[in-house]
Amino acid sequence: MSTTDPTTAPPPLELADGRPAVAAWSLDPAVKHLNHGSFGAVPLLAQEEQNRLRRQMEASPVEWFPALPGKVAAARNTIAGFLRVAVDDLALVPNASAGASVVYGNAPARPGGEVVVTDHGYGAVTMGAERLARRWGGRVRTAHVPLDADADTAYECVVGALGEATGLLVIDHITSATARWMPVARIAAAARERGIPVLVDGAHVPGLADDPLDGLHCDFWIGNLHKFGCAPRGTAALVARTPLREDLHPLIDSWGAGEPFPDRFDTQGTVDATSYLATPTALGFIEDTWGWGTARTYMRALADYAEGIIGAAFSELTGENCRVDVGMPVSALRLVRIPAPLAATHAEADALRDRVARELGVAAAFTSFGGVGYLRLSTHVYNTAADFEYFAEHCVPVLGAWSRNRSDGGQR
Repeated sequence: MSTTDPTTAPPPLELADGRPAVAAWSLDPAVKHLNHGSFGAVPLLAQEEQNRLRRQMEASPVEWFPALPGKVAAARNTIAGFLRVAVDDLALVPNASAGASVVYGNAPARPGGEVVVTDHGYGAVTMGAERLARRWGGRVRTAHVPLDADADTAYECVVGALGEATGLLVIDHITSATARWMPVARIAAAARERGIPVLVDGAHVPGLADDPLDGLHCDFWIGNLHKFGCAPRGTAALVARTPLREDLHPLIDSWGAGEPFPDRFDTQGTVDATSYLATPTALGFIEDTWGWGTARTYMRALADYAEGIIGAAFSELTGENCRVDVGMPVSALRLVRIPAPLAATHAEADALRDRVARELGVAAAFTSFGGVGYLRLSTHVYNTAADFEYFAEHCVPVLGAWSRNRSDGGQR
């Protein structure tokens, strides 16, 4: 529960020299960037470090690649400290979906077994679960969790879907489409009592939680460093703490295949691993400039304000309450309901995202859940209240017009 005043805009963060925080990024000033949560944004300092590493790699590839596993292991040590996990429990993978693919590809055979997911799951990860279930000759069972479900209700919905045939549970730590936490520690504990392996998809969690795996005992946990952690894209953590990790192997077989977990993931042939190596620079930039605690407090306060003013703008436009009761809301991610019939499906939500970017000059996220379209707000340290005030004033009326046009049978 937030303790900030949602009607008051937090003062924008600044760099040490007094410049606005956004000056530390290379974001296009002609675009309003309101969707950090999808692809992240890399600080200039980390971009420069990755470019320096690439120049070093290209200057002498024969020296670079034999020494690369040691460099990756050093970066992994820093990342493990950031996530507060043991370095021997953490492997680096390109993204959370790749981490899920590693788990699916190495899961022990369970003929006729079921994979349990929720209806809030990330589409690509759910598709991988479906492929695993087909390989088992089983099926995917989907647990329905109401958007407004509190921790107790969400727990009951998911655990109620577990059964004798369950061979794997896949549960989001923070859901992508619906911007809510799930009570993963309690759910994982219940699955563990039943002998069911658990994969927790924490794609959005690094940077938003101070100690993301505290009290969480699961077999596999995956999280993107390139979202709220601001690392170069293509950097994610795969944390595995139970004996099942001994069967995990990278998606690419390389000369490290005979090494134990997680060392075997440090050797991936000629893959460009500079994103991994520059990640400590990105994490350190936020810590050294503001501190991660201050950054998280600011993101939460700004999300409170953004949700309030944009929700009020849509409510005034439509005459309906467009604020959304999300059972376990996330600090830097929020939902606001947009006028029907906009974004009623995933494909329509993506099309609306593209149209808003093209015609309104705003990078925003639109999602769909249960046939209802939402604007998913996302904040980071470089955002300011003015960014979201612009959306409320200039974009909300346009979206209202587009909605009326669709409702009247228009094609746009």
